[in-house]
Amino acid sequence: MALGRGHGRLGFAYRFVAVILWPFMMVFTRRDWKGTNNLRDVKGGMVLAANHLSWFDPLVICHVLWDNFQHPRFLAKDSLFKVPVLGWVMKNAGQIPVVRGTRDAAVAVQAAVDAAEHGRCVVVYPEGTITRDPDLWPMAAKTGAARIALTARCPLVPLAQWGSQQVMGPYRKEFKILPIKTMHVRVGPPVDLTDLYDQPLDAETLRIATDRLMHAITELLAEIRKETP
Repeated sequence: MALGRGHGRLGFAYRFVAVILWPFMMVFTRRDWKGTNNLRDVKGGMVLAANHLSWFDPLVICHVLWDNFQHPRFLAKDSLFKVPVLGWVMKNAGQIPVVRGTRDAAVAVQAAVDAAEHGRCVVVYPEGTITRDPDLWPMAAKTGAARIALTARCPLVPLAQWGSQQVMGPYRKEFKILPIKTMHVRVGPPVDLTDLYDQPLDAETLRIATDRLMHAITELLAEIRKETP
């Protein structure tokens, strides 16, 4: 098992979960990963932005990152931190709670910026939730991922994944791990935001950055699916 960058600083819960889940994913999933050099090539912190298909896909993303020397810090709904056991694990593992629709959401953004500036891999689902598109293409995105990357001036890396929805369908309480499915992942090069660094961090700048990001994610997903979105 590859060790995440900064492995010695990981909390007990992070190590424990990784030791349990890594063998599980190796045994019960197949892997079709491309572009993972874009994860290894980043020196320092990053924002990783991915499409969201299923409650299972965080495990897929963790697997890809762990095997490529990154350990993720997810922005996650604050309600998950209140779930017994799961909440403790997430807190101990350094995940970042988001209280939607309140001023505390800005606290989460600052925590994510701090994490990226300290060399962490911050994982954001730009759509904010599992896609509700009937064909499972990405929906319109919120601007949080772009805001974090522009504020921290760190790479904004797009990731598209496909296959997790076969294990757990969108918004379904099911777990169809058998027969074994293939988890398809494509990681693109960082989205170029350098021309926006010195622009005001306003709605227009954030929308331009977010549109670039979602275009990159959608193109990667179209490559996996061999379809036109």
